[in-house]
Amino acid sequence: MVKRVSNMNELAAALKPTMLGMVNEMTERVYQTLNYFLQEYYDSYDPEYYRRQRDFLRSAVKVEPKVKGNKVVASVFIDTDSMDSYYGATGDQVATWADQGLHGGLDVGHNTPHVWTNTIESTVDNGELLKLAVEYLKSKGFAVKL
Repeated sequence: MVKRVSNMNELAAALKPTMLGMVNEMTERVYQTLNYFLQEYYDSYDPEYYRRQRDFLRSAVKVEPKVKGNKVVASVFIDTDSMDSYYGATGDQVATWADQGLHGGLDVGHNTPHVWTNTIESTVDNGELLKLAVEYLKSKGFAVKL
C-alpha cells in the first residue's frame, strides 16, 4: 500500500504503528530472555537452609511501548521494589548479587548465570535485537540493508 507523505509530521504519523510494533517485539524478546536467565539463576542453586519466596524470579517487568516526542520507547527491568521478603538484603542488593553470579552474596560454586549481563549479551550485544528489528521492518514492506 502506498501512502502519500508531504511533511515530517505526516511521515511520523505514517511510521508510528510500525515503530510501535517493532519496539513491542524487541521489548518482548528482552523480557523473555530476562525471564529465561531468572529461571536459570533459580535452577542453578537449591538452598538447604531456607525456603525461597520467588520474589526475584517474578521481578521482571515489561513496559509497553509509547510514543514520546519523535521516539518510541519501552523498557524491561527488574522491579527491585517488589522484592521485600529478603532478610538482611534489599531488592537492589539481591539483583546486584544475581548479576555477579552470587546467591545471597555467596559464590556457591555452580554455573550461576549473571542475570542482567547475560540478558544484554543475548539480545543487544550479539545483534539479536538489530536482526529482529530488520526482520520486522522487512515483514512490513520496508527495504532494509545492513
